[in-house]
Amino acid sequence: MRLPPPLVARRWLLLVLALWSLAAGAAGPGRAAIATAHPAATAAGLEVLEQGGNAFDAAVAISAALAVVEPFSSGLGGGGFWLLYRASDDRTVMVDGRERAPLAATPTLYLDADGQFDARRSQDGPLAAAIPGQPAALVHLARHYGRLPLATSLKPAIRLAREGFAVGPRYALMAGYRFPALLASPEARRIFLAAGIAPLPDWTLRQRDLADTLQTLADHGHEGFYDGAVARRLVEGVRAAGGIWTQEDLASYQVIEREPITSTYRGMRVTSASPPSSGGVVLTEALNILAGVDLSAMSPATRIHWITEAMRRAYADRARYLGDPDSVSMPLTRLLDPAYGAQLRQSIDPLLATPSVPLEANDPLKPSLDRHTTHFSVIDAEGNRVAATLSINTPFGSGFVAPGTGVVLNNEMDDFAAAPGQANAYGLVGGSANAIAPGKRPLSSMTPTFLEQGDRLAILGTPGGSRIISMVLLASLAFADSADASAMVALPRYHHQYLPDILFFEAKAFDSETVKRLTALGHRVERVSRDYGDMQAVTWNRRTGELSAASDPRGEGQARLQLQARRPASEAASAP
Repeated sequence: MRLPPPLVARRWLLLVLALWSLAAGAAGPGRAAIATAHPAATAAGLEVLEQGGNAFDAAVAISAALAVVEPFSSGLGGGGFWLLYRASDDRTVMVDGRERAPLAATPTLYLDADGQFDARRSQDGPLAAAIPGQPAALVHLARHYGRLPLATSLKPAIRLAREGFAVGPRYALMAGYRFPALLASPEARRIFLAAGIAPLPDWTLRQRDLADTLQTLADHGHEGFYDGAVARRLVEGVRAAGGIWTQEDLASYQVIEREPITSTYRGMRVTSASPPSSGGVVLTEALNILAGVDLSAMSPATRIHWITEAMRRAYADRARYLGDPDSVSMPLTRLLDPAYGAQLRQSIDPLLATPSVPLEANDPLKPSLDRHTTHFSVIDAEGNRVAATLSINTPFGSGFVAPGTGVVLNNEMDDFAAAPGQANAYGLVGGSANAIAPGKRPLSSMTPTFLEQGDRLAILGTPGGSRIISMVLLASLAFADSADASAMVALPRYHHQYLPDILFFEAKAFDSETVKRLTALGHRVERVSRDYGDMQAVTWNRRTGELSAASDPRGEGQARLQLQARRPASEAASAP
């Protein structure tokens, strides 16, 4: 039966409006924005965008450049999580490039003859190193998401490594902090120290062996790192210095694509890292607890009290339940359920802090330096986006470099629960879910995150060890209250992680009256010796078109907007 003309016209109008709305929603900002922890990495990302690459090509270039200019934070000897959004098919995925325990690893690997945990063995030297995942992740990103050849995206990093660059105050600080570990490795001493001492700012760091390793990766892809001459040098160097790597460890490494953790907080959509990162679970659990209270109506001290109690409970569940999803069963459905958040909310006393369990008698370490690990945020002209947090764990990782590779090896084995009740380098206490096992991935706190509230979008993350999740939590709450990128990265910070039972805060976070009120509520409050974190954020308003990027004023990073979008490489290649 023929429809009456008015009804036909109305249906066509609805169809046109629907298609227009879909196209408008899928459209990108028209140019790119990048925020990274180092100007050279930001420049590397923009360079490949100018060659027609997309956000994923930029992510490869930035990750590799950071491996060169921030060898204390990330690198080919480490791993990370790359949270991706592909605009063409509205797909969000997390690329898990987390390190894996060697196949010879055992639960007692870091216990001495008396069964006591030896922290130095899990933090210094090649025995502390898990099998790296970053090289495999870069190949995966280029092959499955990028437009440019891997070799093109790695060129800026290769150039930086071969030609060198002047180090800044942060490098000098980190080299001094990890001086004993670097001194113990002949290759690390040769490359990263100046005549055997920690260098001063403006010293030129050249890494020719690393340039060669990057070039081999560019030429041969996955096999260029995990097989052949590079793999042989890595295994031989590790084993000669007391490590347990084998060729099979490297040959069997693969990245894994995982479904991110998604949730909502008062209408704001949150997409974050999934296990083996604890970031998305702990972030979601804390936000679910806070969703049932009106933080905006509270006094500053009361608001901090509620947020702290949410942190305490979420971090407690991190210690109890979370680990490698391929190795342990976790009650994620329950932990992520808003009803469970409401149940935990009911356990909070508005007038009194809840003491953490007596395990605090272990007096976990309170690290003074939290600027290891790195993060970057990217969006391209089409709306593809990446939030990536990368790490080798503590500054300069294990401090060990295998001869002939230039690769600083991680000490991510310290992220396992090496012994029940024992704290790692970040003061985190874990349970059996995160115990050492062959081929297992250690639990992480890295929290690359996307936030979407109405027409507003944020891409963010930060380094900071166990404090990463609380930093992202505070920034997420600020974004929900309309904060822009600059406000999010500069926000004063405070942190509670269940154990130790201490509320840490930056100097600008609490005034004396707030400290007094929090103490009266029963909180043990302690000011940190220095500010922490190095957040990188990008925000975009789809309605107004406003695009912004910001680097944490605590760090040495740089945020830049692309002046003008370039055509994709595929289009440029086909142009007459």
